[in-house]
Formats: sequence, C-alpha cells, structure tokens
Amino acid sequence: MQYLHTMLRISDLEQSLDFFINKLGLVETNRYDNEQGRFTLIFLAAPDDLEHARKHKAPLLELTYNWDKEDYAGGRNFGHLAYRVADIYALCDRLQQAGVTINRPPRDGHMAFIRSPDGISIELLQQGDALAPREPWQSMPNNGEW
Repeated sequence: MQYLHTMLRISDLEQSLDFFINKLGLVETNRYDNEQGRFTLIFLAAPDDLEHARKHKAPLLELTYNWDKEDYAGGRNFGHLAYRVADIYALCDRLQQAGVTINRPPRDGHMAFIRSPDGISIELLQQGDALAPREPWQSMPNNGEW
C-alpha cells in the first residue's frame, strides 16, 4: 500500500492558492478543470517531495474547488485520504471479511471507498491498470456516503 493524497474542498480558489503556495510554500504539480462536473482539482507537493510527486503522483495535497458555491459544514471540506493498492479486490475482500463496509465497491476494478471508524473517507486506487471487472463487486451497489 502507498499513500497518495489528501483531498480538501476549498471555498475560495485564489485565497487557498495564495495560502498553500505563496505562504506555505507548496508547489503546484497538476491542475484539472472539469466543465461538465463544474470543478477544478489542483495537486500540490511539498518542495522536498516535488520530484517524487511529479513522477509517482504522490504524496500530494489535492485541493478541490467546486464552481458552484457550497457550505462545507460538518467537516465536508475535508474530502478523503487516498492509497494506491496492489490488488483492490483482495484488499476489499479482506476489509469486508473484517467487518468494514465497502461504501463504493470497486466495480470498475480501479477505485473503491471505505470509511474509518470516525467516518473519515478513504479512497483505494488500483496500482497500474484497472483490474477486469468481476463479481461480487461489479453488481454491488453503493452503501452510504464516501
């Protein structure tokens, strides 16, 4: 397992970039604008992690700016932790056998979400290419929020 990123939802893009880049000293490694979903993702790395982060896309801070204004009450501004895993199906099976709810099953062989006991959302991403879809994951519905 490899730590990838932490995602934070931000309410003011310019103010947040000023804080994280100009004041804190992080470096932007990538930006993605999604017009259909109406959001922007900005990935930042610490200067000492920059080379590794650019090559491996980790470790990063992901800032998510939703174009439509939203109140992030109740901690909704903290998005999730993300980990790259060797076999998403094997890990989800092990977690499920241990009593962990798979909130977003890995139907696509690439991504799943679970929650910690305190409700922190954790994204699991398949290392390399997505695995071929397979049951029971392929037909498993979402369970709750992530």
